[in-house]
Amino acid sequence: MRIARFSAGEGVTYGVVEGGPGEEFVSSVAGHPIGGVQFTGERFPLAEVRLVAPIIPTKIIAIGKNYADHAREMGGEPPAEPVIFSKPSSAVIGPGEAIVYPEKLSERVDFEGELAVVIGRLCRDVPVERAKEVIFGYTCANDVTARDLQAKDGQWTRAKGFDTFCPLGPWIQTDLDPSDLAITTTVNGEIRQSARTSQLMHDVPALIAYVTAVMTLIPGDVILTGTPAGVGPLSIGDEVGVGIEGIGTLTNRVVSRD
Repeated sequence: MRIARFSAGEGVTYGVVEGGPGEEFVSSVAGHPIGGVQFTGERFPLAEVRLVAPIIPTKIIAIGKNYADHAREMGGEPPAEPVIFSKPSSAVIGPGEAIVYPEKLSERVDFEGELAVVIGRLCRDVPVERAKEVIFGYTCANDVTARDLQAKDGQWTRAKGFDTFCPLGPWIQTDLDPSDLAITTTVNGEIRQSARTSQLMHDVPALIAYVTAVMTLIPGDVILTGTPAGVGPLSIGDEVGVGIEGIGTLTNRVVSRD
């Protein structure tokens, strides 16, 4: 099931995206779908609605250096344990929305395509073998990073926390096996990252167990699982797309802050 947040006029609501390519429509649902899907009877052609971020999480927990080739391209060896950091919920934008380049503060803003996990239950200390029970679904993410500020600060909060630096979408896919999915990032149609989630050093169940050993996750929280090799800079005017097999493609354009 593909769960989207969308606007068909005034206000934003949730819906289920149905139908095949070129004939897709959104069936509106009442309330929040994490509590169960109840259709209202309203349907809209997908092409006639505006998709927004499929979830606004209370917190975003991201994993650094979770692909060995990316860890090495960043000048280090893969870490033995997951490296966790956070991004603010104010960084979230949806498909088609603009990534704002903070020109006065950064001269190097990078894309980082990732698989994102959306949590569906209040959970703490989740064992690996029960991780699937707390997952609502999966979506595409772009962990946009001011690379020069990351190096300058020696920690990552500012570099990854700018408004618009966490695109999510286009929707949440609830029926998906995340163990071996193709993930591709393009810039202006040119492939920059290409990998499979089977290359994750710490897979989704392991990440959920690791994170929930530290903190309680609540419904709607998001875990970014890490980016593969090939990260690189974005320029104003670029269009960046993150595509994941079984989900779809998240596309955003880069604009000037000024």
